[in-house]
Amino acid sequence: MTPQTILPLITLPLEDPILKFMLIMAIVLGAPLLLNRLKIPYLLGLIIAGAVIGPNGFNLVLRDSSIILSGTAGLLYIMFLSGLEMDMNDFKRNGWRSAVFGLYTFAVPMLFGIVAGHYILGYSLYSSILLAGLFASQTLIAYPIVSRLGITRDRAVTIAVGGTIITDILALMVLTVVVGLATGQADTGFWYRFGASVVACVAAILLLFPLIGRWFFKRCSDNVSQYVFVLVMVFLGAYLAQLAGLEPIIGAFLAGLAMNRLIPGTSPLMNRIEFVGNAIFIPFFLIGVGMLIDYRAFFKSWESIEVSIVMIVMVTAAKYIAACLTQKTFRLSRDQRTLLFGLSSAHVAATLAAVMVGYNVVLGRTPEGEPIRLLNEAVLNGTILMILATCTISTFASQRGAHNIAIKGVQGPGERTTGEHVLIPVSRQEKIAELVGLSIALTKQKYRSLYALNVIDNQSEDPELKKRSQSLLETAVTAAAAADIHMHSLLRYDVNTVNAIVSAVRERNITDLVLGMHENSPGPNVQIPGIPTAATTAALGKTLQAVLAQCAVTTFIYHSAQPLPTIRRHHVVVPRKAELEAGFQAWLLRIRHLAHDTGAQLIFHAPKTTVEHLRGRRRRKDIAQYAVCEETWDNPAALLPELRNDDCLWVVMSRRDRISYQAGMYRIPAYLDENMADHSFVLVYPVQAGHAEQQGIFHMNLG
Repeated sequence: MTPQTILPLITLPLEDPILKFMLIMAIVLGAPLLLNRLKIPYLLGLIIAGAVIGPNGFNLVLRDSSIILSGTAGLLYIMFLSGLEMDMNDFKRNGWRSAVFGLYTFAVPMLFGIVAGHYILGYSLYSSILLAGLFASQTLIAYPIVSRLGITRDRAVTIAVGGTIITDILALMVLTVVVGLATGQADTGFWYRFGASVVACVAAILLLFPLIGRWFFKRCSDNVSQYVFVLVMVFLGAYLAQLAGLEPIIGAFLAGLAMNRLIPGTSPLMNRIEFVGNAIFIPFFLIGVGMLIDYRAFFKSWESIEVSIVMIVMVTAAKYIAACLTQKTFRLSRDQRTLLFGLSSAHVAATLAAVMVGYNVVLGRTPEGEPIRLLNEAVLNGTILMILATCTISTFASQRGAHNIAIKGVQGPGERTTGEHVLIPVSRQEKIAELVGLSIALTKQKYRSLYALNVIDNQSEDPELKKRSQSLLETAVTAAAAADIHMHSLLRYDVNTVNAIVSAVRERNITDLVLGMHENSPGPNVQIPGIPTAATTAALGKTLQAVLAQCAVTTFIYHSAQPLPTIRRHHVVVPRKAELEAGFQAWLLRIRHLAHDTGAQLIFHAPKTTVEHLRGRRRRKDIAQYAVCEETWDNPAALLPELRNDDCLWVVMSRRDRISYQAGMYRIPAYLDENMADHSFVLVYPVQAGHAEQQGIFHMNLG
């Protein structure tokens, strides 16, 4: 098509990269504003926009190498996000459900496809099996919908994502085998090579990627470098899959699974990954898909129309039946069935790959010299139209099911309404990011309010001191903002830090305190009501001691030796009778939420009666481990579990004369401070009955 000049410096299709990029970003920006009024799903709107501006529409933009590159990156990004955002505990628990759904959504479309190709359209057996493979494959094009609505960990989503990988692998294997059989290349060596390469690829990604990622994140804290590293791992996984004879989308998904535990859902890195994907990569992919759609295919021949109608009807019916079978098998709700159908009904990536391979395989030639293809031009045109139809059905069905599930989740019975107000006193620049990260991981997003506090002596007149305090608070605000979370900053003038913290706790209804472990010289020992002894004071410092004595809130004292997402296991040492304390449920919920958010293993160590109580408080999704241990608080080395390099230790403490207090507890802070500097550990001081009576007893000027 010859370029058309519409202005002296502008020709169609656009060749200036600035104008091309500006047009696409304008579509990404304007599509939601227009489509919200028309009640058209955002994803479908981008596909339609791609069809309008593409070579088969107004020919504003060609589907050139830049669009293909960005679209390929977007597709890999979708698959990577689906693996990254998956709840690994649910995935393990629902793995067999994903396998069953994967078999349903593969077998039913395969049956329908063979019937449609061989008996309705009259194709050869090999062509019919390959057509059935097109029916079986699917693309998670609607995954951004569930991601935006925050239901990526719903059971239907987990089943759909896992099932998609299974059915795509099987469909692509069918493609490889049929092409090999049709061309006479499927000898014995072919099967050995293919099996060995697939096993080697999966093992390399799932075993080596976590090791490489953990090593990198421990040594690099630069935000840009971490994001670029993630992109490298995504494309490396995709390339390894391609080398093994699989589709790159499989490698991208496996890379997401491999990096899952290293990138928590509430981390700043995850926020950056989702932001860039939703703003750039995924819209480019959807617009690129739209550019493939050629409405003129309807008018090329009756065969193209017939094939496209048969393909659309049969594949939609097959995917819906597979979703219904899964619903009946696992007793899912109607909305979950709708969501399952929506996520599994779109055909883009693997379908395009398969049809292009089949179209390019020439089995012979007619007497007139025309090529006899494994899949003819009518199937190619029908596939393009099927992509448009299935993407439309997928987005509407997913939008409806996901929206209903999200609404029910918000309005669920027995929903807790109490807030989680976390106060983070900050004094050392290098520790702020880890304290903020722990605070975010301990709490649920829809309940949390975070406060950063810095204290200035009210008698100080040094202007530099105020600048330093403001800098510390800005660092905390920035650390929270990187995870898309608002942090309240509090700058207080007071006679000492303890009074400022106690006042902030009362004024802001603080429920949790997160503090860094004391690292400076403690000065003279001070006898604190509730937690005496010089050894403890020397380890914690007099400020932390006084805060513990006066603040009746759950308190976490954190020593960070490595980034929280790189922790493999959390060992929690619980004293006898801890279950009888008033704050038992609060700290237990926090630690379980942290383990669930980071995907790390959780191991409780406690006396037998306490272990039985912990087991009784398990939730349905809890997969924590429990170890019965004998209490020897006088000998911390015998009490504490043996730790590996990537373990974090949690010790649930008690104030003196409370129900769970053990005589040797005063040794723990000093022991950890001296012997476990290379490990991350947290001292947990729960809310305890009678603790409020102590408030006001200890009030002295510690400045």
